[in-house]
Amino acid sequence: MSAIQRVAVLGLGTMGAGIAQVAAMSGHQVTVLEADQDRIDAGLAALTAFLEGGVARGKVTSSQRDEVLARIRPVTDVAELAGSDLVIEAVTERAEVKRELFTRVAEVVTDEALIVTNTSALSVTDLAGAVPHSGRFAGLHFFNPAPLMSVVEVVRALQTEEAVVERLVAFVDALGKKPVVVPDRPGFLVNYLLMPYLNDVIAEYDRDLASAEDIDTAMRLGLGYRLGPLELLDLIGLDVHNHATHSAYEATLDPRFAPPPLLRQMVAAGYHGNKNGHGFRTVQEKS
Repeated sequence: MSAIQRVAVLGLGTMGAGIAQVAAMSGHQVTVLEADQDRIDAGLAALTAFLEGGVARGKVTSSQRDEVLARIRPVTDVAELAGSDLVIEAVTERAEVKRELFTRVAEVVTDEALIVTNTSALSVTDLAGAVPHSGRFAGLHFFNPAPLMSVVEVVRALQTEEAVVERLVAFVDALGKKPVVVPDRPGFLVNYLLMPYLNDVIAEYDRDLASAEDIDTAMRLGLGYRLGPLELLDLIGLDVHNHATHSAYEATLDPRFAPPPLLRQMVAAGYHGNKNGHGFRTVQEKS
């Protein structure tokens, strides 16, 4: 079983930049594909700022920062991904966009190259259908922020070959992360358990169980959580949680996953959490 050396990341947004940083910090040469130079510039600026924060806190040395940035090669032409051993997709959560990109990538990499998706809400089995030799396709679900979160879900689609799972587990180990092998179900493992919990909290907040601050304080101090549930929702993004729960509900028709009415209203009002300064903890009054 050959080790993965050359890594490609599709997308230099929040997740793509984090995944690229993690791969580069573990010594991999990383090629990152973006749509245009403006997106590359924005992604590299965010990645550099994250590393600078690590330097300021003493978690990263200046030389490590420079080495990581030197290992990351941004490109806008998919042909530049030729020769990659592993391609990690981290673009927008729209199935048609991902499928079109997988088709283009498969035309330039070898049949032995592994192609994986970082999706948190879409079916890995469904996406695998866009890739020739789909046994090499799987999910590799990092959590945000990827450089700080320790666990990575290795998601086995129905088509995924066992040898591919083994290579991905070894790759995650080499990143210094903890791999957890899970089946392709809505939300995989962590979000499958998390989404109904967060939905219950939103529903009870809407029923005036307690203030947002008191709910978060009780759950943090009572259960030892690092973040309260409403703080976590603001961090994740209310729009992201709404999309994920809606997708899970459509796939299962399980009412536990149905987005609560208040969540749908807040997203419709443009309240997306920390990303735009309007969420459960930044907007206390419900409309």
